[in-house]
Amino acid sequence: QLQLVESGGGLVQPGGSLRLSCAASGFTLDYYAIGWFRQAPGKEREGVSCISRSGSSTDYADSVKGRFTISRDNAKNMVYLQTNSLKPEDTAVYYCAATMGPCTVYTPESVYNYWGQGTQVTVSS
Repeated sequence: QLQLVESGGGLVQPGGSLRLSCAASGFTLDYYAIGWFRQAPGKEREGVSCISRSGSSTDYADSVKGRFTISRDNAKNMVYLQTNSLKPEDTAVYYCAATMGPCTVYTPESVYNYWGQGTQVTVSS
């Protein structure tokens, strides 16, 4: 079965950090660019970051630039999103998704072939 599985979410205080992971099973991530998205309650899902197949190119939404870092380890079939200096407005369900094409944070969701089930990030004191 081809799937993505996110992990690493949780409850963190403002200013804290979390490392989100995206693991692939049933297929290799080498051939896919990976995007991270998030959806806050009552809001539409938005692109947060994405990384090219090789990892040489990354993109970030303005709201997270300088605080979040996307990376990948193709040998482990994993993609990561390091989230630092978290703010209450970062509270959302975070999803990873895979596309065989290139990506930016504006790449339409319809272009992505596989999605994970999401991991909850809650930033609160």
